[in-house]
Amino acid sequence: MWYVSTRGMAPRVDFEGALFSGYAPDGGLFMPEKLPQLNRETLRQWSALSYPSLVVELCALFIGPELIPRDDLNDLIHRAFRRFRHREVVRLSRLRDGLNVLELWHGATYAFKDLSLSCTAQFLQYFLQKRGKHVTVVVGTSGDTGSAAIESVRGAKNVSIIVLLPQGHCTKIQELQMTTVLAENVRVFGGELEGNSDELDEPIKAVFADVAFVKKHNLMSLNSINWSRVLVQMAHHFFAYFQCMPSLDLHPLPAVEVVVPTGAAGNLAAGCIAQKMGLPIHLVAAVNCNDIIHRTVQRGDFSLSETVKPTLASAMDIQVPYNMERIFWLLSGSDSQMTRGLMEQFERTQSVSLPEELQSKLSAAVTSESVSDEAIMQTMARCWQENQSLLCPHTAVAVSYHYQQMLRQTPSPPRCCLAPASAAKFPEAVVAAGLSPETPMEILALEGKETRCTPMRKSDDWTVMLRDTIENMGRQWRATS
Repeated sequence: MWYVSTRGMAPRVDFEGALFSGYAPDGGLFMPEKLPQLNRETLRQWSALSYPSLVVELCALFIGPELIPRDDLNDLIHRAFRRFRHREVVRLSRLRDGLNVLELWHGATYAFKDLSLSCTAQFLQYFLQKRGKHVTVVVGTSGDTGSAAIESVRGAKNVSIIVLLPQGHCTKIQELQMTTVLAENVRVFGGELEGNSDELDEPIKAVFADVAFVKKHNLMSLNSINWSRVLVQMAHHFFAYFQCMPSLDLHPLPAVEVVVPTGAAGNLAAGCIAQKMGLPIHLVAAVNCNDIIHRTVQRGDFSLSETVKPTLASAMDIQVPYNMERIFWLLSGSDSQMTRGLMEQFERTQSVSLPEELQSKLSAAVTSESVSDEAIMQTMARCWQENQSLLCPHTAVAVSYHYQQMLRQTPSPPRCCLAPASAAKFPEAVVAAGLSPETPMEILALEGKETRCTPMRKSDDWTVMLRDTIENMGRQWRATS
């Protein structure tokens, strides 16, 4: 399996190359050169699999046995999911009025990012041990990515991780999940910000712009531009389909609607790829009032708003959903010239109007809905009242769409709402909805733990601090290896 850049100007790479690269050298994102097509018989066989076994099957298609033999792959995936609290890793909750909620948050940090990052970390360590190499992962986070990335590599011999968190811009729980990890290969910095968490990107961009420094220290990032994360997230869509479709004997196979709470569009891109491989799903991108994806689907308006509006669904408070580039490339029939033109114009002007044909393909593949804070709170309250089930605000964005469709009373296919995080991580939103938070013991225990976090004051040179830490961690690895 080979991977090509969505912008068409970079050499193709194998899975290992895509895993360690993040962005392609031409600024694009890596995508499989060809997508495997799945027939009814394959879908029928996969429908009986557990979630981890489904991840193994998907990864086998996109990695190849010459890079990771099948037995090794099986071991890596099952090791990745060993720390999940639920026996099945993910769980479908069947609630009143046809409401299906796929809980993706049973990992170490109570967020869906544990699923893809735990597998990605296993792949990294597999190749690093084979090659006798070390990488330093640098992550800027406004919430769940930092803690999930830390948990996925804590204690790893060949991986060091540096996380920059925006002080006062994460929930208290999210901050504690990062600062209470005292492993030798983990460093956490807390930045004093003047505005929003985008300020943390500046020192990271400055360090990554130094190509010689990046090469010398094997630097990489683990945000959702990484192909490995999108690959693992494809399993959500297959699992949702099989759980909501009682029989695969009907001709043609009926559709299932998968409602995806959407920020940077990694889960949405994964769904579009699954769709193209032959999975009969219809996708709904559910966003908060930061609605660039909604405007793009509805009228081809891919442009930044003047500001990011803070909402209860804070992980979706973003301006640039970078995985839309993968979706544009996929739906345009792998047209890298058009994708490059669109994305370069967007980078120059922050505004693009999609060509009519592409917009029409996008709106055929994806429906969208924008949900207000008020609707989020009403949805959380209603779901508790009807089901005694607490939703996190991001899940409530998806479930709000389900409740709206019920009001419209139009016949619809079975529907599954993805639940990206536990309500336990967002007690402030739970209280805002007039409900009482339920906090698991292991989250309560964070309050009493020792913390370690290096402050980055406004007067400090953040880029120098970051470079010095990268050099120190590299020296530390060389001394112990």
